[in-house]
Amino acid sequence: MNLSTQSILLIVGWFLTGGAVLGQNESKSDQPKQSTDRQSEMTRPKENHIYKNRENQDLSLQITKPQGWKSSDRRPAVVFFHGGAWVGGKPGQFNKHSEHLVNRGLVTIQAQYRLLKKTKQSTDPQIDKTPTPCIQDAKSAMRWVRSHAEQLGIDPERLAAAGGSAGGHLAAFLGTTDGIDDPSDDLSVSARANAMLLFNPVYNNGPGGWGTARVGNRFPEFSPAHNISKDDAPCIVFLGTEDKLVPVETAKRFQKEMQELGIKSELRLYEGATHGFFNFNKENGKWYHLTMAEVDSFLDEIKWTTQGN
Repeated sequence: MNLSTQSILLIVGWFLTGGAVLGQNESKSDQPKQSTDRQSEMTRPKENHIYKNRENQDLSLQITKPQGWKSSDRRPAVVFFHGGAWVGGKPGQFNKHSEHLVNRGLVTIQAQYRLLKKTKQSTDPQIDKTPTPCIQDAKSAMRWVRSHAEQLGIDPERLAAAGGSAGGHLAAFLGTTDGIDDPSDDLSVSARANAMLLFNPVYNNGPGGWGTARVGNRFPEFSPAHNISKDDAPCIVFLGTEDKLVPVETAKRFQKEMQELGIKSELRLYEGATHGFFNFNKENGKWYHLTMAEVDSFLDEIKWTTQGN
């Protein structure tokens, strides 16, 4: 391809995406990859599995399998955690993202987890305001999926954690941080993610970061940004430049510290986008399409096949 042709294509792509500026690490494509199998493009039914019961509450996983799935497959899989400041939200936030990845051949899981009471301003030392139950459940969910890998037709060494905002914190915790296990878990099964897909994650809970009101001086236990080590999972982070909860500098620092240890760490910045920008919007799906195109590229780069087993 000569330079003039390439330039024309870039200009056309700019107009098609509404003139979006991606900032750091410009996108290779403005649309996620599409399956050529019309049947696979249909919404697949979800299976519900109870992975544990806590506080008289059944906690479930919504599992979606691709067209042509077989239990003998060893497909990559992604476990999604919804956002909501650890106090709200529910599985379903990532329905559209899940559908896209299923159409590319992955198994996807959306996890329910216990929510906290809105007591972060309480001064009662007897009240645990930390997201301990949320983290315990996220780790239990990953262990359940990995221990059922053969039943689910997935590769237990290609199990990613994904999430947005507080769910992004949980996904980042699974890829970086040890501890805070449910006492009833089988600790011989790893809860570690093999990759992280992080949508404006609140992953710095230290002084000045989001969530400090809940974790206080215990932030080293909870904050992924304070637990980076050379065995962490490769990751990609999506962040709007106008996000009021996650400063751009926080994301850049996280990427720098990961890369200094030799870990693949990608950061995609979206000019003018605010917190929660990545959610699918029927009226304007620009950010969804841009971020999912980058998810496709990232999964290809880490050599996770996304077609078949």
